[in-house]
Amino acid sequence: MNILLVNAPHLSIGSRLAKEHLPPLGLLSIGGPLIDAGYDVELFDADYYNYKIPQVVDEVLKRKPDVVMLGHSGSTSAQPIINEITKLIREENPDIRIILGGVFPTYHWKEILELNPQIDYIICGEGEQTALNLILALENEINPRTLKGLAFRISGVPAKTLPAEIIKNLDEVRIGWELMNGYNYTYWGKHKAVVIQFSRGCPYPCTYCGQSLFWRKWRHRSPQSLADEFEMLHKKYGVVVFNFADENPASDASAWKAFLEALIAKKMNIILVGSIRADNIVRDAEILHLYKKAGFERFLLGIENYSEEVLKNIKKSGTISKDREAIQLLRKHNILSMATYVVGFGEERTKDFYNSLRQLLTYDPDQIQLLYVTPHKWTPYFKDAEDKEIILTDQRKWDYKHQVLAIKHLKPWQVILYVKLIEVIMQTRPKALKRLCFHKEKRIRKAMFWYSNIGKRVWVWELIQFFFVTKLSKDKMKLKEFWK
Repeated sequence: MNILLVNAPHLSIGSRLAKEHLPPLGLLSIGGPLIDAGYDVELFDADYYNYKIPQVVDEVLKRKPDVVMLGHSGSTSAQPIINEITKLIREENPDIRIILGGVFPTYHWKEILELNPQIDYIICGEGEQTALNLILALENEINPRTLKGLAFRISGVPAKTLPAEIIKNLDEVRIGWELMNGYNYTYWGKHKAVVIQFSRGCPYPCTYCGQSLFWRKWRHRSPQSLADEFEMLHKKYGVVVFNFADENPASDASAWKAFLEALIAKKMNIILVGSIRADNIVRDAEILHLYKKAGFERFLLGIENYSEEVLKNIKKSGTISKDREAIQLLRKHNILSMATYVVGFGEERTKDFYNSLRQLLTYDPDQIQLLYVTPHKWTPYFKDAEDKEIILTDQRKWDYKHQVLAIKHLKPWQVILYVKLIEVIMQTRPKALKRLCFHKEKRIRKAMFWYSNIGKRVWVWELIQFFFVTKLSKDKMKLKEFWK
């Protein structure tokens, strides 16, 4: 059986303007067990080529697969594109089985199956074992009703089986890295790069995030096993940059320290970037030299908001003082900090944007990224926002970089101008420019120039898109009505 894994093209501006791409870890993870079971598996990364939908369909048909499996890391915004691709595939070749997976399909399986008769199966939740079980069942003509973790139609009606068991030992699930052959995946300034995970899930209850819900339980790789995998990727594939997909890899302090020490023992000249909670940086103040020695060059810190009340409402479980201390500690060890700040959790007024800027200036991060709250239906935050009006009904742009929810006291054009003003002030303030030009580490200077050059292009592009391309909804529609 020939299986084609398809990474759908996306509208993400980051991947387009940087002209750099990271491999689709989710599809590679699905591919590993299928390859080991003896199946002929190929990756077609349409996002890498930025193909238009007709090109994607042509390429899929040309490769003559028996099964097409589709997914995308930005699964909410990618879903409409996947719907179009699969409809055209089915029209041209009704014999190809079409299987879908990812976060959005896991929670929206019913409506996807109702509206898209061309999609045969949806893998709900963690997919490695479920995908293999499904392929084995199809090959041996076993009724899929006996399998867990699936959604499909029974007599034309969407149905879902019981949830699959979580993968307890992540080291037993091999990632199909060999599927990257033929793609020059790079990041961080044209360095060969991969996305990788130390852990899955998150033990924190932030209401706007679905990590803890999707993965169900926080688990981590064996520190030594993952360090060995880093070494293999570095030596065999020439990988230099490792981008952690974890929301917070350092949740288990002892396991995380063991991983850093195992990686340091390999003595590799590599670059690590990722996300982490500020309070874990503060917790690890005494071992941050290990972070640096292992290769970390930047951490993304979710600051989210200046208001303690808002942070409490979204159950961020962080504090302003620890956010500020974490940035200072990272700077002391020559590790860059990127502060992400989310617009739309409250009904902001002009003064709130002013207060946000003041707080960010006191934090003094090396880099800044402003995002918009995106109310996914499966998160607890959805209930808080379901009666709010949405201004953007194009799901393809629900990617955190477009305003989705209306803000009662401000027009959308005011919001984007405030956002862009904060970004330009933060990135051109004297302290930031001084570090950009005169940081004592050449590698760090190079990384900051890389990010700054991309940032300037994105900044202009987003303004042009907003004022001349993006069509905001003129009809007043509540969030809960949109997802009906």
